[in-house]
Amino acid sequence: MVAFGKKLKETQIQEWQGYYINYKLLKKRVNRYAQQLEVGALDHHYVLKDFSRMLDSQIEKIVMFLLEQQGELANRLADLREQHDEILQQSDGSKIFELREAYRGVGYDLLRLLFFVEMNATGLRKILKKFDKRFGYRFTNYYVKTRANHPYSQLRQVFRHVGIGAVVGAVSRNLADLQDDQGNYVSIYDQPALSHPDPVIHSIKAAVNRLSNSTNFLEFLGKHAFIMQDDLPSPTEDDVAEQRYHFMSLLLNLVNTFLYMVNTYIVVPTADDYSLSLGAAATVCGVVIGSMAVAQIFSSVYFSAWSNRSYLRPLVFSSIMLLIGNTLYALAYDLNSIVVLLVGRLFCGLGSARAVNRRYISDCVPLKLRMRASAGFVSASALGMACGPALACLFQTDFKIYKLTFNQDTLPGWVMSLFWLVYLLWLSISFREPPQEVKENTRPQEAHAGSAVNYTAENGFTQPLLLNMESKQSQTGDQEYDEEEEEDSCEKTSKPVTSIVSAYRLLTPSVKVQLFVYFMLKYAMEILLAEASVITAYYFIWSTNSVAIFLACLGLTVLPVNIIIGTYISNMFEERQVLLASEIMVLIGILLSFHIGIPYSVPQYVGSALITFVSAEVLEGVNLSLLSRVMSSRLSRGTYNGGLLSTEAGTLARVIADGTITLSGYFGVAKLLNATLVPSLFICISSIVATCITYNSLY
Repeated sequence: MVAFGKKLKETQIQEWQGYYINYKLLKKRVNRYAQQLEVGALDHHYVLKDFSRMLDSQIEKIVMFLLEQQGELANRLADLREQHDEILQQSDGSKIFELREAYRGVGYDLLRLLFFVEMNATGLRKILKKFDKRFGYRFTNYYVKTRANHPYSQLRQVFRHVGIGAVVGAVSRNLADLQDDQGNYVSIYDQPALSHPDPVIHSIKAAVNRLSNSTNFLEFLGKHAFIMQDDLPSPTEDDVAEQRYHFMSLLLNLVNTFLYMVNTYIVVPTADDYSLSLGAAATVCGVVIGSMAVAQIFSSVYFSAWSNRSYLRPLVFSSIMLLIGNTLYALAYDLNSIVVLLVGRLFCGLGSARAVNRRYISDCVPLKLRMRASAGFVSASALGMACGPALACLFQTDFKIYKLTFNQDTLPGWVMSLFWLVYLLWLSISFREPPQEVKENTRPQEAHAGSAVNYTAENGFTQPLLLNMESKQSQTGDQEYDEEEEEDSCEKTSKPVTSIVSAYRLLTPSVKVQLFVYFMLKYAMEILLAEASVITAYYFIWSTNSVAIFLACLGLTVLPVNIIIGTYISNMFEERQVLLASEIMVLIGILLSFHIGIPYSVPQYVGSALITFVSAEVLEGVNLSLLSRVMSSRLSRGTYNGGLLSTEAGTLARVIADGTITLSGYFGVAKLLNATLVPSLFICISSIVATCITYNSLY
């Protein structure tokens, strides 16, 4: 492997230089477009047409060369096949060794070809991202959508690896046939996967995995978790993630996510009754539910910072805080203290470790499993959201043990305390703290990036940085290019932002609007869920069981709705279209929820609630999917990351919504519904207007 890397350094990569995507030329053209658009020398339609033509030309050059190289590899494999058949008849050990080395040589050249595809895929993503930053993300949407499924699209050949897969299969099969430990198997198709495959096969599979992306529902659900990922992470980073990965630790993170969501929503059906039993108004349920979110605003920051150094300690601290919080919540009944009740919920909020859960998936799960782990995070959250109210249905009892009361109000606290105690013990026994990531400044100099690929025995090959085809002429470039090259190189590094102000500066107008949309949908959902027990008790005289079943049914719609959106709707419409349509449906749901004139009925309430909740869920998935693509890559790491910003936006929305419910309670329960819906209506209309203005101004 090392010898192969040395061979590549000056001969083979230089030989292929003219076939790489000309990133420097394309970037200069983007700069020229921007200047000419400012002075009115060009229109947007011409820019779209001309830049699309340039990209098509560049991609066609890449694809033709790729097909040519695949043909050469196929011819070599055909010749080796003939030699293979002859040598097997002779059983000549020395010739078998030579044949095996010849197949490995084909494997190394295939590895070089995969590296070529990887470099060009990275270059294509970079130039599309740069164009979007200058003119808006709509070009990438247009370019990929129009060329993704067209029968004559060359773009499909860059990201589909049918020919490459055939070569990989031929090399793998023949190398396996030439091994000495075939045993009694007829062929490799009859036996399990080899426990010790040839090193070149291992490197090829790693390269193919980096080029392959999950699609449809899994990708959509993974992005719903808003665990930001690089387009093509480096082999070194993925090797580090492999070393840090531990299945049981990942499972414990997902269980923490599930239990926290159960803890959040298990009190919703009984919060109003608990408040009344302590001498407070029923609408104080807003404060009871929202106090957890208030504490989460602060806990998200220190947990995110803590996860820079450890994962086990913050999870242990989270479990202890939630154990204490739920115990205080349960004791408040016998102490007859609303203060103890609120303090208990504050402690629960201070134990919110969702930032740690997201960070663990982002940093410690290998790329090939990361999308599934992200989807698991969303599924665990959705399941917890549904199980919380469902558990409340089981607590219809009333008894005492010594001086402690166990009833529908206190049992959620006692049961969750037990759950967190068991989880804490499990965590202490089974969680494995991943090794700390070692920062290395051993990247090759940029001057050698175009002429060297440093293969090592440990990593296979180097970090996939785009080759600079004209590095020797870079000193003659204009000042504007130098400044933008420096800006791009800074973006491409993994250096995280160091303050919330720096993070805010990285937010483009479209990202700010999408965060506002996220705020809006969380506000509307919290208003619906938090006041459900009060509204249904006042208008329909529902029992706690009825409210719990209703909320559980709402929670169970999350995964089916996301399956439909991720599998079908997102493939039929652009995400920005689904985004706007979902906002409008949320608006319709809010409008239908108002009580004006006619008697308020169960069908009206249930129907409007279902429209609002389902539309908000669709909106959340699409919005976070878009957000994960357009937010700066610098926000994928560090304390002030994209996940923290989105969590803070959603948590702030919940705090304000719960405060709105409590304040509206001063007008009386009869006016509570309309009083809380008015702010939801205003915020929803504002988000729709902001979305239309932002996306219409992009072109």
